[in-house]
Amino acid sequence: MKKLLLFLFVACSFFIRARAQDDLLGDLVKDDAAKVKQNFTIATFKSTRIINLESIEMTGKGNLEFMISHRFGSIWKEGKGWTNVSQLFGLNAGAANTYMSFDYSFTDYLNLGFAATGNAKYETWAKIRLLRQQTGLKNIPVSLTWFSLTNFDGSDGPSPNDFAWNRFSFLHQILIARKISDKFSLQLTPSFIHYNIVPYGYNNTNNIFSLAIGGRYKLTNKTAISFEYARQLNGYKDLLDESASAVNYVPDLFSLGYDWDTGGHIFQFFFTSSSSATNIGQLSANTNDIRLGNFSLGFNLNRSYGIKRVVKSH
Repeated sequence: MKKLLLFLFVACSFFIRARAQDDLLGDLVKDDAAKVKQNFTIATFKSTRIINLESIEMTGKGNLEFMISHRFGSIWKEGKGWTNVSQLFGLNAGAANTYMSFDYSFTDYLNLGFAATGNAKYETWAKIRLLRQQTGLKNIPVSLTWFSLTNFDGSDGPSPNDFAWNRFSFLHQILIARKISDKFSLQLTPSFIHYNIVPYGYNNTNNIFSLAIGGRYKLTNKTAISFEYARQLNGYKDLLDESASAVNYVPDLFSLGYDWDTGGHIFQFFFTSSSSATNIGQLSANTNDIRLGNFSLGFNLNRSYGIKRVVKSH
């Protein structure tokens, strides 16, 4: 009898202890679930570019991204008639601009890049992530990124005196973006461009300002529509070149693209009202009116490669 009572006592003690551990574990799970978690917004855009302009996105840490951007000739030139058709609306016109770039991210917030932009010109840049859209412990409604670019003109005699310092121009942008929904994202891009020497001699300015808006609407998990509109705010009207001839730039830039994620590449087919391959040319020296004949077809193709293995800590 004593052994039976002892057995029952030990069994009850074990059950009570196990039940207490279960209750404690349940409380810990509830406490963990009650904690506010930080949710960072991802894939505001699918690429480091919207179309022509930079997006807030960066390549992943330790990744190298290679991109080719190609623009063909004008779709339709006035007075050319059926020649435009025989040139396949600019695809076979013998006039094209190609842009080849490399982006590398050393950290989650710093991206460096280099590009060959055609016509013996080169660019290098830095992109710095300042804020990231998120909810949870912190509620930040937008993502904020700083972008600075240097353009070097290596062509034959880009300036009257041909000083090396005169061959440089600079672009600075603040990229302000918000992923409004799972399908729709918008970005506002104020820009400042500085030429060390004015490209067309007289009645011009070294400093150009512009404002752009761009967006992306996701159609499916693999496809989307992208758009850009930029407006040059100064330095585009009633200028004089070195021969005292009148020069007027077109302050408006419009682009529309179709994005396709193939799994290994991001392919974008677009048409744009600028034939220039560089943001500096697009935002400060555009010569194409927003009319059908002054649009060019083009494509962007990029591929990301893992250079450095990143080990995530948990």
